[in-house]
Amino acid sequence: MDDTGMPPLGIRLLHALGKERDWSAMTAEELVVHREAENRKRASRLARVVTGFPDRGATIRWQEVVLPDRVVRVRVHRRTTGHGGLPLVLHVHGGGFVGTAAQSDWVNSHLAARLPAVVVSVEHRLLDPTTPLAAAVDDGWDVLRHVVEHAADWGVDPARTAVFGESNGGVIAALLAIRAKESGAPLRAQVLVNPVLDLTATAFDHPSMVEHAHSPTLNAAQMRLYLRLAVPPESDPRAVSPLLADDLGGLAPALVVVPTLDPVADHGRRYVDRLRESGTPVRLTEHVGAPHAFLSTPGLVRHAKAARAEIAGFLRDHLTA
Repeated sequence: MDDTGMPPLGIRLLHALGKERDWSAMTAEELVVHREAENRKRASRLARVVTGFPDRGATIRWQEVVLPDRVVRVRVHRRTTGHGGLPLVLHVHGGGFVGTAAQSDWVNSHLAARLPAVVVSVEHRLLDPTTPLAAAVDDGWDVLRHVVEHAADWGVDPARTAVFGESNGGVIAALLAIRAKESGAPLRAQVLVNPVLDLTATAFDHPSMVEHAHSPTLNAAQMRLYLRLAVPPESDPRAVSPLLADDLGGLAPALVVVPTLDPVADHGRRYVDRLRESGTPVRLTEHVGAPHAFLSTPGLVRHAKAARAEIAGFLRDHLTA
């Protein structure tokens, strides 16, 4: 960060070179065109200059999880040497109405190689006028249950499982941790990176949302579109807002990673307060001068490498004991 408190220069330049969109007027058809183009870009080899190069100590491949009513693609990261009985890290990428598991290869391949662990990143359904956030949460939960129930086939130890999500994936991971507690499923840890945790009308009342409403990596207009798609009018936004959950006690220990130049920074901070009040072990780390989604842009934001090390250390502490 420079002395003005502005995002890193690379982020500002990338934003300046991009096309400014009218998010409030975007139609369903325009949304599909936008996200298909954006996801092709994020999954390209050229994008790795920004999103980071995978760890050579891991293999990466797409796989299909066949569920009773649908098929969910996942991106599986494994250590190149040694197999069987490894911890499971279920990862959920960010983006909400855009995004792909491939954009997180840099961090997930590192975790797979260095913990080591099997990292399964869910290519969940993306938000659109007919697909609310609840569908993506179900994708994450059903994949998690499937892998745990078929642990031997996946080469994982179901007793050493964690969830890890970024941005929109952060709210999904938080909801999975709550669901795991309610169902009695074993979960050792949860990692939430710049999570969006309040999907009610109060989402915009947090001071960080006002201060960073025009952030280049997430702005207020994008948040309004995100909330409109995530929570249909007939749905209860509290049901997908972990920050407003009635009971946060007894959850898996949490690491919450907050970049300070993030509109939803206070979502993470307040959630840490609530977890502490509920007796759930939690660690908060803040990265001064980092913007929203910084973990996905290690080529532009130096803080990403430090955050990756924090995440790896936290997961190692909770999954290898």
